[in-house]
Amino acid sequence: MTTNDDPRPAPPSEPLDKEALRAKYLAERDKRLRPDGNDQYVEVTGVFAEYVEDPYVDPEPREPVHDEVTVAFVGGGFAGLVTGARLKQAGIDDVRIIEKGGDVGGTWYWNRYPGAQCDTAALIYLPLLEETGHMPTEKYTHAPEILDHCRRIAEHFDLYDQALLSTEVTDLTWEEATSRWVIRTNRGDEVRARFVALGTGPLHRPKLPGIPGIETYAGHSFHTSRWDYDYTGGDPAGAPMEGLADKRVGIIGTGATSVQCIPHLARSCGELYVFQRTPSSIDVRANHPVDPEWFATLEPGWQQEWLTNFTTLQTGGFADEDLVKDGWTDIAQRIRDRVVAEADFTPEGFLRAYHDSDDEKMAEIRARVDAIVDDPATAEALKPWYRQLCKRPCFHDEYLDAYNQPGTHLVDTDGRGVERIDETGVWVDGTHYELDCLIYASGFEVGTDHVRRTGFDLTGRDGVTLSERWADGMQSLHGIHVHGFPNAFFVHPAQGANLISNVPHNLTESATTIAAVVRHALDEDVDEVEASAEAEAAWVAKLEAGGRRFGGQPDCTPGYYNNEGQSAGRRGVLNSAAYPEGPLAFFAYIDEWRRTGDFEGLEMRTRDRA
Repeated sequence: MTTNDDPRPAPPSEPLDKEALRAKYLAERDKRLRPDGNDQYVEVTGVFAEYVEDPYVDPEPREPVHDEVTVAFVGGGFAGLVTGARLKQAGIDDVRIIEKGGDVGGTWYWNRYPGAQCDTAALIYLPLLEETGHMPTEKYTHAPEILDHCRRIAEHFDLYDQALLSTEVTDLTWEEATSRWVIRTNRGDEVRARFVALGTGPLHRPKLPGIPGIETYAGHSFHTSRWDYDYTGGDPAGAPMEGLADKRVGIIGTGATSVQCIPHLARSCGELYVFQRTPSSIDVRANHPVDPEWFATLEPGWQQEWLTNFTTLQTGGFADEDLVKDGWTDIAQRIRDRVVAEADFTPEGFLRAYHDSDDEKMAEIRARVDAIVDDPATAEALKPWYRQLCKRPCFHDEYLDAYNQPGTHLVDTDGRGVERIDETGVWVDGTHYELDCLIYASGFEVGTDHVRRTGFDLTGRDGVTLSERWADGMQSLHGIHVHGFPNAFFVHPAQGANLISNVPHNLTESATTIAAVVRHALDEDVDEVEASAEAEAAWVAKLEAGGRRFGGQPDCTPGYYNNEGQSAGRRGVLNSAAYPEGPLAFFAYIDEWRRTGDFEGLEMRTRDRA
């Protein structure tokens, strides 16, 4: 596949003063540290309750459902779709998805802000491309196409047939006498399921910044995940937002969402004010159409080959070529090549190579800001002073240029954030900005309790709830099975590969594992499948001893990658723990575990049916 990558501005030619750079990074971190951590954010309740409502459909009245299914899956995003697909491929047709949104899609159902698109190449990000026969139209597909692909999966595997949409689970309880899960919902449903799986994910419940006076703002406001096109005009496909032509618009937040929607706002607003606490790192995206003739040459099995190639390179391994060629593989290969060149394969050698490669990469990214942004003061404020993986890396070819628009104003808060909000606008460092519309690009709840994010708890064996079981941190086998919760499966990256650069790969592997376990249980007429206490404890001990986890670097600038700069304790370590040997090794391990058919670590019991 050919590309036309943007030229990367060369970093400064003079040697980096590493000591000064470290001091700069720490100073930028320290000014942003807050003692309240995740508590700085406001839950979307009360006057903000509408921010969690579904703006796309009005649920149609229906009679409550009272029946039984073989497998019920809570969540209709990629996790539910790929698990449903794998179950259907395994010959298990009795599968029901229960989803609070009006359609499948998960985060891609909710997030329809202008410019939304995937940050990982579509050929590996979109699952089940070969199975559904879909060719992405561009290297980084936009949200409407991703949502369409979610619907394509649901249609291809007949997952709509039994789905309960616009339906929220309120209770999920294990019934010991029958070895069934009883699922209750806000629509009065009571569904019994032989097996349940959960893929509720972190990217669906919005959070708001806890800025004094936020509830007093009298102008129009909304969260980016509930974009109000009735007010702005335009649509998710990128049509001009004519409704903003005479409006003074403010947006709070400059993370991944803002990076994508700000170029569209800059073209549409009369005046746009971007309130920034911490700038994102903006690397080259170089998006381009996918060539149909080239795509037609791909041999069967190509997507798994690409997934393996990406995971290998992105985590420091070797491959004959880089199939994906993106920012994720770029930084990883720089580190790998430096280790090889210096022939120092010790942990200290790897760490030094990582630091040196990252210094080089971040110097490039800051040089790119100077090359694109006209105003020197604005350019300086847009430069990120931290390691690239301290925050979610961003890739975009229009974001920085948006600040060259005459009506776009960067209001940098020097790490302090917005001072306060009143009825008419926003205050920063004693200056008031009067606004017609205020948009919150403040992300989603990540570090909060499971029950708060999902809206329900699981009650397992002996009446123990999942929140009680995980009070001191997540406990699982492979991140999928939990002792005390038979016939229940969890689909997410944690305590498995934890490959954050391509989350759907984690989900698809979990789905394949669940389908294999359920198929075996049905074939052997097994009533209960449960991780043994010993196997679970051994798995958790292995993860803790390995020390590999997502995020958590204390010297990073605060954000959800490191629990807002606060120690998360053992609980946080367990909730983000990963297979010590890395994602590629985990995928190989879990594949072998499935193929043996022994399902080591699981207890399979058949009830006395006399």
